[in-house]
Amino acid sequence: MTKQEDIKKIKWGIIGLGRIANSFATDLATISDAELYAVASRSQEKADEFAKKHKATKAYDSYETLANDTNIDAVYVATPHSLHKENALMCLENGIAVLGEKPFAMNAEDVNEMIVKAKEKNVLLMEALWTYFLPHYQYVLKELKNKTYGNILKLESDFGFKRPYDTSTRLFDKKLGGGSLLDIGIYPIFAALSTLGTPKKIEASATFFENGADSSCDMVFEYNNNINAYLKSSLIEELPTQAVFYCEDAIVKINTQFHAPSTVSIIKDGNEEVIDFKYNTIGYSFEAIHFNQLLREAKTESDVMTFDFSRKLIKTLDQVRSIIQLKY
Repeated sequence: MTKQEDIKKIKWGIIGLGRIANSFATDLATISDAELYAVASRSQEKADEFAKKHKATKAYDSYETLANDTNIDAVYVATPHSLHKENALMCLENGIAVLGEKPFAMNAEDVNEMIVKAKEKNVLLMEALWTYFLPHYQYVLKELKNKTYGNILKLESDFGFKRPYDTSTRLFDKKLGGGSLLDIGIYPIFAALSTLGTPKKIEASATFFENGADSSCDMVFEYNNNINAYLKSSLIEELPTQAVFYCEDAIVKINTQFHAPSTVSIIKDGNEEVIDFKYNTIGYSFEAIHFNQLLREAKTESDVMTFDFSRKLIKTLDQVRSIIQLKY
């Protein structure tokens, strides 16, 4: 039996050093069989600062230099949405496994191009939708699949917060894919697709900032048997940010910040049971551990966040964008 200390550590690189990259790097440090080897920013100063903070061996002032470092096993792409495809293709071309931050890319055509390249190069590629790997979400998926509380009758899920409108930041920059839908609307949509599947019909309406980025989006996903998912994203109001599944025999509620480490409430016969999953990391560790295992097993596709699911997700986002006439 191989001892833990005998296992070669997977050397990670990170491209794009913003808030999410900081969280990912923090959690990566908790994983014994992985290390943060290199980071890259367009600014050497920022790369050096990030490397020092997270104890990375190398700090590069260009993404291309990092992608050409043959010591790297895997790269986490955490750049703005509009750069995801370009950065992923660059790494895949060099034979480096890619964990690409959600949304995988700006549209279905771009996502398909990435998948084709990964298959051509026989290199692991996965969308980093961390929620799928969180224990509380996996628990809810299992309970719903097993119909522990009967069939789902209705889903209500939202994600919203209020930020000062500032087009100098990525969140509001339409050219970078800013706005509520791609940034946070993806989570309620994910909740619907991962539990109810592809809807037979979508209704959607949106409000917009003066630069054309969407400030909020309301969606209704219609399924058979009069089952609907009511979804919402907003950058102009605080929302509960929950996922509430109304089932035949109980309500299964993923509490505030449902997309991140959270608790689950089972409400039945007027009683509420709260299940605490006792998280001790930010939550990015779970997808990283899964990705590391795929690499060790020489897999080129995740059995959880599959290519098929990533395609469904981006096609649904494209469909909503078409309905609300949002063009990037």
